[in-house]
Amino acid sequence: MTSDTLPASGALLEGALLEVEDLQIELVTHRGVVRAVDGVSFTVQRGETVTLIGESGSGKSTTAMGVLRLLPEGLAVLSGTARIGGEDVVSDPGAARRARGRTVSLIPQDPMTALSPVHTVGRQLGEALRLRHPGLSRAEARERGTHLLDQVRISGPETRWKAYPHQFSGGMLQRILIAVALAAEPQLLVADEPTSALDATVQASVLDLLMELQERTGVGMLMITHDLGVARLVSDRIHVMKEGRFVESGPAQQIVERPAHPYTGKLLAAVPSLGPWDEDGLDDHTMHGAAR
Repeated sequence: MTSDTLPASGALLEGALLEVEDLQIELVTHRGVVRAVDGVSFTVQRGETVTLIGESGSGKSTTAMGVLRLLPEGLAVLSGTARIGGEDVVSDPGAARRARGRTVSLIPQDPMTALSPVHTVGRQLGEALRLRHPGLSRAEARERGTHLLDQVRISGPETRWKAYPHQFSGGMLQRILIAVALAAEPQLLVADEPTSALDATVQASVLDLLMELQERTGVGMLMITHDLGVARLVSDRIHVMKEGRFVESGPAQQIVERPAHPYTGKLLAAVPSLGPWDEDGLDDHTMHGAAR
């Protein structure tokens, strides 16, 4: 979160990287047409993190994929407006193609399957760099790429350049996906459940990395997550989504400390917390267990 990099209040709308207004998304399924997103509106400003949170099936990832126009053609019908850098991707799908890999980058949710297993990490990162800068030579792409890997805390990036995805842990693969997203030099990052496949310790390091990168670059971020614990760590504003609609929206602190909707309360109740340490109780339990 980087409130110090936000524009002055009079320029907020003018500086919006993403403006979504009354977005509706209908999906054509074998059981008929389903309205997966039902009239949501939100903005993402420069240097801030806006989070869509809800359980599986709430419509949050469909919203993000719809904004990026990555839903299957012919199976998704969009209405409303969604402007990326001022261009409406709903009325002009070509605007999304022009924005992807330039103005906006996606960090996908499963690091184990998002990268090609038959190509080296260096080749895949190099291709992302050359997409943004077609004139780069291989040597220049490697130089920039190893610098990016260093930025996302991959140790020994020069020696890791020719390694394959299976030679990295899940946390390291997630960092590599962040590097690939940053190769486009985006103004906006869409992070779709970027920590859902990682254990708690690795989650924390990835979230810390994203916040550090945001502090340094001023990039805006749209975060998709089902975990309110994650949301409260990284968000400036939170939109709570249920059955395709926002049931509650507001500053992160307000949503976490004073939830107004019962559904938000249930999400908060689902966040794990440590109970009190009971040394005597632990000893008794251990002894009983040993006796059995």
